[in-house]
Amino acid sequence: MIDIEALTAFQDNYIWLLQNREQRRCAVVDPGDASPVLHWLSKHPGWQLCDILITHHHADHIGGVEPLKAATGARVIGPDEERIPVRDATVRDGDRIEVLGSQFETLEVPGHTRSHVAYFQTDGDAARLFCGDTLFAAGCGRIFEGTPGQMYRSLQRLAALPDSTFIYCAHEYTQNNLRFAEAVEPENPALVRRIAEVEALRASGQGTLPSNLTLERQTNPFLRAETAAVMRSAARHARSESLLSAVQTFAALREWKDHF
Repeated sequence: MIDIEALTAFQDNYIWLLQNREQRRCAVVDPGDASPVLHWLSKHPGWQLCDILITHHHADHIGGVEPLKAATGARVIGPDEERIPVRDATVRDGDRIEVLGSQFETLEVPGHTRSHVAYFQTDGDAARLFCGDTLFAAGCGRIFEGTPGQMYRSLQRLAALPDSTFIYCAHEYTQNNLRFAEAVEPENPALVRRIAEVEALRASGQGTLPSNLTLERQTNPFLRAETAAVMRSAARHARSESLLSAVQTFAALREWKDHF
């Protein structure tokens, strides 16, 4: 059984700390800063950091890799064709790796970067997705190295995972993402409820993650590009006289969000 804890870094990053309490071993996902991880280890003597999982090469996800490797000797795992420092193992689509005694499946989800990956893990009845900057709570990542078509297909792939999947993304962007989602789909009742819940959480100083896939399908406009209301809203923004295709709708949404 793996327990998961969020370590905060910078202004809004999450470093996910995975723990096997029986074995007193742990792993981290996307440590952009080594300090929160080293601080946790100093407060938990006898624990060993065994693995560092990386989704993509951006500095706020890999900045802590080298000092953590030097301090602990942890295995560094990351995608092919990404600039991952001191990487020990390269993963590609469909690869399975064992971390803390549990199997993780690698899913290639390009778009944000060229070979961004996500890690999918099941633990009893729980399913967990560590998706970096591809899928966010109520949003998705910017497209830096890929195309809108790639990003759309990557998101569709994640949206096809089991309903029970918990979403562990890498940033606390939920409240801002929901403001955009409301502009796209203001009459969505599930979205109205979610906005109220998230506002209450943030007002009390709490985080909004993990999300879950059922909620994302109901309220995330980037997973709803085939929904009539979202298509109409994107077409109005793009000043199109006719409805756009799903990929065109997604591209219009992403461009709109970039300047929102």
